[in-house]
Amino acid sequence: MGLTSNQALQQVKRLFDAKKAGHTGSLDPLATGLLPICLGEATKISGFLLDSDKQYRAVVKLGERTDSGDADGEIIDRRPVPALEEAQVRGALEQFMGTQLQTPPMHSAIKRQGVPLYKLAHQGIEVEREPREITIRHIEMLALGDDSLELDVRCTKGTYIRTLAEDIGEALGCGAHITALRRTGVGGLDMAQVVDMATLVSLADEGPAALDALLLPIGDALPDWPAVHLSSDASYYLRQGQPVFVPQMAERGLLRLYADKDRFLGIGTLQDDGRVAPKRLLA
Repeated sequence: MGLTSNQALQQVKRLFDAKKAGHTGSLDPLATGLLPICLGEATKISGFLLDSDKQYRAVVKLGERTDSGDADGEIIDRRPVPALEEAQVRGALEQFMGTQLQTPPMHSAIKRQGVPLYKLAHQGIEVEREPREITIRHIEMLALGDDSLELDVRCTKGTYIRTLAEDIGEALGCGAHITALRRTGVGGLDMAQVVDMATLVSLADEGPAALDALLLPIGDALPDWPAVHLSSDASYYLRQGQPVFVPQMAERGLLRLYADKDRFLGIGTLQDDGRVAPKRLLA
């Protein structure tokens, strides 16, 4: 059993001697992969990363359903796997593209009257769950075996890949569950930026500078957002909480705000009157 998301967070916090730290969405116990961790002032953007799209690589076992939707659960159903052609599987996957409603699994951290659903599930209790709107932006078959399927999925926050795998298994007529799950992307971050825990522990022996060299600039965590570079005067007034005018500014939605060339100020939005307003600024 590897580290939980919180254990990884606490270990990184200790290694960097950070006063504040936060991660951007827990991984399932079975899952591995990318866990962005924000330290210090960067914790102010952790909520934005939590809301961003996620990407996963999943290995799906066909022909078996479990009570948890993954290999950690007990098998509750076995069915023969039909001879599947790649074109047939791709056709089945296409129906899961786009916006849809998904019912969260009982084995999840969602709370009912303050109690996580997975605790109820462990007691053999099942309760009704409200379906949630999710969007599957990309789903690709990477490999197809006699009784297995490997997928690459990019989706909105709150999507349960275990539930998606179960639904795909039903569409193929044989049931399914997840045997391996790896998160490969969060927002604009991907596996190219991953540093494993063993490397962090090793570098800690070399001193704080060796660890600090691994830190990414805060704004780099949100590369898909337009960057707005403000003059010294505009930066001053924005930091006082005042919206400022930026010539020829037409971007909508959330913006990355910089003073001068590269000093990250925080997050802003464009108002209807064309002025840029602060939304979440760093100290």
